[in-house]
Amino acid sequence: MSNLKSDHFAFPVSDLDAAIDFYSNRLGLRLMFRQLDEAHHEAFAFLELEGANLELLQSLDEHNRPLPVSPAPPAASFCPHLALSTHDLDGWIERLAELEIEILKGPLLIPGQVKWLYFADPDGNILELVEWLNQG
Repeated sequence: MSNLKSDHFAFPVSDLDAAIDFYSNRLGLRLMFRQLDEAHHEAFAFLELEGANLELLQSLDEHNRPLPVSPAPPAASFCPHLALSTHDLDGWIERLAELEIEILKGPLLIPGQVKWLYFADPDGNILELVEWLNQG
């Protein structure tokens, strides 16, 4: 039975407002909704991605106050990460520079196939921008 498809990806965040600002105002994703789940001690927001959505998840203590997030430093392969497809990686390189978002690695290239780069959100979650060159 292979009827599975992507639904959403989730990243832990330390400040839900700052994370929503980064993903919506800086990267251009549309905020679908946000919610405080007092019973499970978490706050979350969903942002729209084509093909699946992105969940930002802030853990809260027993009094529903934010808990710190300490992401592990990325491995040399920058895994795990969320890969976002674009048809204009060069345009995104300019946009990241304008937004003062540091490119961690790249752009990298496999001629005629793909070019990509890595950057991080404010909590250190790794994102990849990828442009497939052999798409007609």
